[in-house]
Amino acid sequence: MSLDTVVEDIRDEARARAEDIRAEGEARAEEILEAAEADATEIVEDAEQDVERQIEQEREQTLSSAKLEAKQQRLEARREVLQDVKAQVEEAIATLEGDRRAELTKTLLDAAAAEFEDAEEVHVYGAAGDEELLEEVLADYDGYEYAGEYDCLGGVVVEAEGSRVRVNNTFDSVLEDVWEENLRAISTKLFEER
Repeated sequence: MSLDTVVEDIRDEARARAEDIRAEGEARAEEILEAAEADATEIVEDAEQDVERQIEQEREQTLSSAKLEAKQQRLEARREVLQDVKAQVEEAIATLEGDRRAELTKTLLDAAAAEFEDAEEVHVYGAAGDEELLEEVLADYDGYEYAGEYDCLGGVVVEAEGSRVRVNNTFDSVLEDVWEENLRAISTKLFEER
């Protein structure tokens, strides 16, 4: 065996070993590349899912917020309608005239008078413009006298001299009581869901 042959054998062996190392390196690089691509795909999928979840969450929050705002606007609109209806009722009551106004005023005065059976002097206040009506009605009551105006739609405010009792039987107070007692029914009637 000659030296050239030994050198050539070593070179062939080195080349073969280098080829094996290169093949192993390429295989390992391919594995690393495939793993990295799989990781990258998984990261992209996870990121897409996170973005989808975030979009869905924001959509739900926006939808919920919009529903709440719409509900608040409906409630505000209903409140305004109820205020308008009440204002119309107050206007209708304030403009009552003649026998109907006299009859209602007398009924309210009768109800208040029950509190002042033993009083010698009773003062009766009424709406501006009702002085003549009240003086006519009070002619039937001993010890009762018209005492002046009271800011109301009609009816009477009655108090006795020296008494701590004051009865507010105005149209306003009656309307307020009736309104509060029937607000749910009024609202249901006005805003029936069809």
